[in-house]
Parts: sequence; structure tokens; C-alpha cells
Amino acid sequence: MSAATLDVAWARRFVTLATETVVEHRVELSELDREIGDGDHGENLARGFTAVAAAVDGSSAETVGGVLKLVATTLMSTVGGAAGPLYGTAFLRAAKVSDAPEIDAEGVHTLLDAGLEGIVARGKANVGDKTMVDAWTPAVAAAQASAASGASPAEVLRAAADAARQGAVDTDPLVALKGRASYLGERSVGHRDPGAASSALLLDAAARAAQA
Repeated sequence: MSAATLDVAWARRFVTLATETVVEHRVELSELDREIGDGDHGENLARGFTAVAAAVDGSSAETVGGVLKLVATTLMSTVGGAAGPLYGTAFLRAAKVSDAPEIDAEGVHTLLDAGLEGIVARGKANVGDKTMVDAWTPAVAAAQASAASGASPAEVLRAAADAARQGAVDTDPLVALKGRASYLGERSVGHRDPGAASSALLLDAAARAAQA
């Protein structure tokens, strides 16, 4: 891997860091979910990514997309609730546009954009609905701008991760319009969307993996 590209080793490092991050924050994520949902988001993701790490560790994937496809299929089969299908579809779409040994800065933007498209297609949510879309949409916009400015893939991912983190914070004052949280109506105001929070953590893991 050069500074101008990200390779399969990056994808594998991402899985390792994502797993560590989700496990570390599983209680926090479940607490966020307990406030406006089923209360199992963190534990579900921790279980799913632990399975992902084992699957990727035992795989012979030779492309970035090959690793991401394994992430997708494992999450779909191990994570319950809405998160499994949403993240599974995101990673599956991302895998389809990154089936190469290396990807460049624009490839990072394309990968993230495909992930967002998968989430929207599966969840039918829009910006402002208080979902993970509110973290992914600014992340994709930041990635596009960063790639267009000539930034490296690592810089593109960092820009995306920072935007996702702010996007997650920005769900706090929103009224939930999708999922179980929507049943609360105005009572969902003041609570952070757990899917947006976990999305920010995962994109941060991807950015840190690119710095290794």
C-alpha cells in the first residue's frame, strides 16, 4: 500500500479496529438504544463484529471488496434487529464497487457513497429522520470534497469520519421518524441515534486503519 492507495491489509486492519471499537463501546451504544429503541444495538454489533473478525481472519480474500463482502454476509447472519440488514447492505454495496487489490482516494468516496445508497435502499430513511443516514450523508459529502481536493485516501477517510461524528451529534435534537424510535415522537428529542453513533465509530476505525 502506498500513500495514494488502500489495500487488502487496510481492509483487514479496519475489521480488527472496528471489532475492538464496537466491543469497547457496546454498553454505551446499547444505552443509547435503550433510550429510544430495543436496547441491544451495542451487544448485537459486538457479537456481529466478533464473528466478522473470526471470518476475515480465516479468509483468503485478495481484494478490498472481498473483505467487505465477508463483513456484509457475516453481519447479515449474526446481527439481529435493523442493524444487521442495514450494515450488511451497506457493506455489500461497498464491496461491489471496491473489488480490486487497491483503491485510491476517489475509490474511497465511491465506496462510502455505495454504502450510503445501500442504507437508504434498505431503510428508506432520509436526512433528518434521526437514523444512521444522518451520519453517513455528511461523511460521503466530506469524502467527495476531500477526494476532489487531491487528498490521500487516509485523509479522505478522516474527513468522512469527522463529518460522521458531527452528524451523529446532530441527531440529538431531531424527532425520530423511522424505526422503533419513531413511536416516541417528540420524546425522542435529546437522544442520540445509536445507528448514527455506531456509524461514526466504524468510519473512525476505517480512518485509523488507513494511518497504520
